[in-house]
Amino acid sequence: MKSRFPVLLTALLLALHGLNGAIAQEAPAVPQTDAPAQDAQPEPDAGKADDRKVPLDEIRRYVAVYSAIKQAYVEPVDDGDLMQSAIRGLLFDLDPHSVYFEKSQAEEFDEQSRGAYEGIGVELQRQPNGTLKVVAPIDDTPAARAGLQSGDLITAIDGKGFKPDEGDTSAPLRGPAGSSLTLTVVREGRDKPFDVSLTREVIRITSVRAKMLEPGYGYVRISAFQADTAADFEKQIAVLKEQAGGRLRGLLIDLRSNPGGLLTSAVQIADDLLEKGVIVSTRGRLAISDAEFSATPGDRLDGAPVVLLVDAGSASASEVLAGALRDNDRARIVGSRTFGKGSVQTVMPLDNGDSVKLTTARYYTPSGRSIQASGIAPDVLLHPSEDAANGGRASYVESSLRGHLAGSEEEGEDPAGEEQTGEVLAGEAHIASALAELKKLATTVAGATPAQ
Repeated sequence: MKSRFPVLLTALLLALHGLNGAIAQEAPAVPQTDAPAQDAQPEPDAGKADDRKVPLDEIRRYVAVYSAIKQAYVEPVDDGDLMQSAIRGLLFDLDPHSVYFEKSQAEEFDEQSRGAYEGIGVELQRQPNGTLKVVAPIDDTPAARAGLQSGDLITAIDGKGFKPDEGDTSAPLRGPAGSSLTLTVVREGRDKPFDVSLTREVIRITSVRAKMLEPGYGYVRISAFQADTAADFEKQIAVLKEQAGGRLRGLLIDLRSNPGGLLTSAVQIADDLLEKGVIVSTRGRLAISDAEFSATPGDRLDGAPVVLLVDAGSASASEVLAGALRDNDRARIVGSRTFGKGSVQTVMPLDNGDSVKLTTARYYTPSGRSIQASGIAPDVLLHPSEDAANGGRASYVESSLRGHLAGSEEEGEDPAGEEQTGEVLAGEAHIASALAELKKLATTVAGATPAQ
């Protein structure tokens, strides 16, 4: 049985407590993005105590500016609003992944990590006037069962309309499972708005889907790394193997536009496919941030070849999985250069319900290479189709983000000789290209296997 990697934050939170007195003294462990599981480590070296001293001169300067704003700004400023702005300012000039979450944002982030929330199960697009356009109802949810359709316009919730400057107008759709609500809907082809009554449920976001591409060749799509992603991956592999008569000839894992998520889920999936070897390591300023994850015996595919399909949207935990499998000669990487997010974030809850998401380490592939701001270049390079949106160019990657961290080590040779910025690879054609590479690997493996 493969071992699990629980997310244990308490030791890190206590180590950081001396740096940030606002952290709750008994902060609970919480799901988080890209945070490694690790055992308690000694406190930072006493020789670094100067790093933890409060700079009194700078504090006095801050208080002087705060007082000036309170006394002389053209309009009154609320103390709470001013302090929130100051706290955000502390993080603003750090890397783009260190952010301050207000309570509602922290709860939403937590939901994304868990892969579940309480609501009606619908993808929405907010309109300039505050109304909500239905992009699509999620299968087998209250929204789907109530008959909501793509293109429907929600103009009111429980009889209350929206205002353009209201902020997140979709918030009332969330609520305790079992509670009810009524939506006012405008639909093309119907003369008048109509009401739809729904009951909220726990909505589970499916992050793993699988199918058989051809006899013996399985396909798994991982859209994000959430709390249940590794367990779902294992279930889907079992189903594919059963469909293949007990053994797959090869597996294609599609990580395109997967933004990452929980590092521990990526580690577990890598462990599912490796017999041995380092999976990933993390290094930061504090000893508690340093960790190394290694595979345990047992390959769920019994050595069948693996191809990973990636693009410029494959980030963070996706890159951990890709780096682990390639460096251990377990998979071939096909597609375009990945996003390049090679940093670890730790979520630190505060005593008022808010949280700080702080970059605390870089992660390294088994070969010791940091992919921060450079990404992973594929072994087989693919390009977008001619009719791809925006020519297949990525809107942004890690290296284009303001204040991004630099890679900490020499990046070495580019296996595919491609340009620094990757491309977005949408569509089924790239799956066919990746399958062709998988078949080549399967032929090679079959040819190298002695007759039984």
